[in-house]
Amino acid sequence: MPSSSRSRWPPPAYTVGESEAAKELIARACDAYLMHGDPPERIATKVADMRARRARHDLPPLQFGVAGYVICRDSEAAAQREVARITDVRQSAAGYANYQDWVANTQLEQQVSLEDYSVSNRGLRAGLLGTAPQIAERIREFERAGVDLVLLQFSPQYEEMERFAQDVMPLVETVPAGPRS
Repeated sequence: MPSSSRSRWPPPAYTVGESEAAKELIARACDAYLMHGDPPERIATKVADMRARRARHDLPPLQFGVAGYVICRDSEAAAQREVARITDVRQSAAGYANYQDWVANTQLEQQVSLEDYSVSNRGLRAGLLGTAPQIAERIREFERAGVDLVLLQFSPQYEEMERFAQDVMPLVETVPAGPRS
């Protein structure tokens, strides 16, 4: 976010929602639209939709954010082993049943999977998995799709944030972004 908007009051309203009513409210009354994790091509479609909605209200552009769960490893195989580990619901079958009940009563745009249960905000769908160069490129794909902010999740948080800062951030800072969609 631009530094000039950091000091304004009231603070910017970052909002998430997938129902038609929520998207219309966000376009009309909020500063930013946050999206659950999804691949960049799906995010680009959502960004285009929200930009069009916002334009109909003749308001300044929205900011766009997406949630993503990062699994950075030395190889794709190691990252996939971690995905398998964290999506194993056998340890908490009762919790998964409660989650399925919740999903049945929501107005989400798409079906929720086992991976969505295991990581909040559909974070694994963002595809921030693999080696540091792969993750850096995926972040650039989100930037090209119109994303201004990536809300990252890690576990264990401290150790994985350190790995991300050391291995991925230097690559993100040096990869040219290219034109935005």
